[in-house]
Amino acid sequence: MRFRIYKRKLFILTLVVIACGFAFWNSGRQRKNEAFIQNPGTGKTGKEQQQHGIRKISNESQPAHKQEVDAGKEQQHAVRKISESQPAHKQAVDNETSVYINIAFQLNFDQTIKNIDKIPSRPQGDVVVVVQVHNRPDYLKLLIESLRQSKGIENVLLIFSHDFWSADINQIIAAVDFCQVIQIFFPFSIQLYPNEFPGNDPKDCPRDIDKKDAEKLKCNNAAFPDSFGHYREAKFSQTKHHWWWKLHFVWERIKVLKDYEGLVLLIEEDHYMSPDFYHVLKKMWSKKIEECPDCDVLSLGAYTRVQDFSGKADKLEVRTWRSTDHNMGLVLNRDVYQKLIHCTAAFCTYDDYNWDWTLQYLTVTCLPKFWKVMVPEVPRVYHAGDCGMHHKKACKPSTESAKIESLLNSNQQYMFPESLSISKRFSVAAYSPHVKNGGWGDIRDHELCKSYHRLQ
Repeated sequence: MRFRIYKRKLFILTLVVIACGFAFWNSGRQRKNEAFIQNPGTGKTGKEQQQHGIRKISNESQPAHKQEVDAGKEQQHAVRKISESQPAHKQAVDNETSVYINIAFQLNFDQTIKNIDKIPSRPQGDVVVVVQVHNRPDYLKLLIESLRQSKGIENVLLIFSHDFWSADINQIIAAVDFCQVIQIFFPFSIQLYPNEFPGNDPKDCPRDIDKKDAEKLKCNNAAFPDSFGHYREAKFSQTKHHWWWKLHFVWERIKVLKDYEGLVLLIEEDHYMSPDFYHVLKKMWSKKIEECPDCDVLSLGAYTRVQDFSGKADKLEVRTWRSTDHNMGLVLNRDVYQKLIHCTAAFCTYDDYNWDWTLQYLTVTCLPKFWKVMVPEVPRVYHAGDCGMHHKKACKPSTESAKIESLLNSNQQYMFPESLSISKRFSVAAYSPHVKNGGWGDIRDHELCKSYHRLQ
């Protein structure tokens, strides 16, 4: 009974989102642009708004024009199935959240390509770089500056995928003038659903409550703790949701990528790219075609920092893909994406809130074979984030970026190698996750995750 009630509530919410989206679209682009420059509802910049304690934000993506009606029906059908065991309560979407939903809908619908006036002739089929962005603007600035310094970056289509809407972040991205840019927005963020699933419903079970006590309390998800007996935390669930949704949206819904058969490079806001990452990536792909046709994916580097590039900057390794080593700068093509789609159920139900450990699980359970990865001995991507979800210490992005810049500057004579060679080929064998990390036991997360492919 509770499942049916909750499905009806989600159905109504979906209709509200779609109705708001159409209303906002018809209201004209001027309103959209004004709202994009400022944070809605206040007329203040993102920084000013944060000082007043405004909650975190993110944004949506919904289907486009003639397909809009059909896709809307698909969304209604899918979202009705999203979750389970949560009682209905009156949903009051405040004005601020409603405006965010409208902005998200409109921008995903438009998929405006920025800088096309400056770079009108980007090579067709060239590299697409997708950045998953949350809310660490200082790191994002460093990433963008590293991209700006990269040779060949003008050939790239740069896609920023957000789960947090802020004027500060938009202003940072507005300063990108060195390549074509598209922004997309995750539609099921905590900000858009601040008081209900997939955000934080006050009637959801506390993380550490015992299942028997949860059942007595009759909290929403009492029947669905994770493998360790804990209940979901939205801030941890969101990242895996965003990663999987983003994969679908880029390959299936970005209009300029229709029938795209090139490479998609996945990075995050706290990464830092070497000046020759594009140069090396292109040569790696050629080497993969020539000498490692059974390599499944590429990775631009592991976490170990090589201090001396001499004799190594032109070397590649082929080995078993490991999530702990090769989740940075992961490079996929459409064939790999399609294989992942066949594993949707496995990805969406595996009890681990980490997308990368979930991929590791897929390599030994669902995918046709263990992933074989080609990776450079000298990384072309670096992790600048010295703090994040699991760290409470003060963030000092400039300190970490200075270390990376010093390393790159001291080895610049070895960069941009004329050719690459495979120096080591390791035997490829099963590499299973050492343990589930949990955080993904709630059936509502499973159903929402599985719905993204149906929404496309």
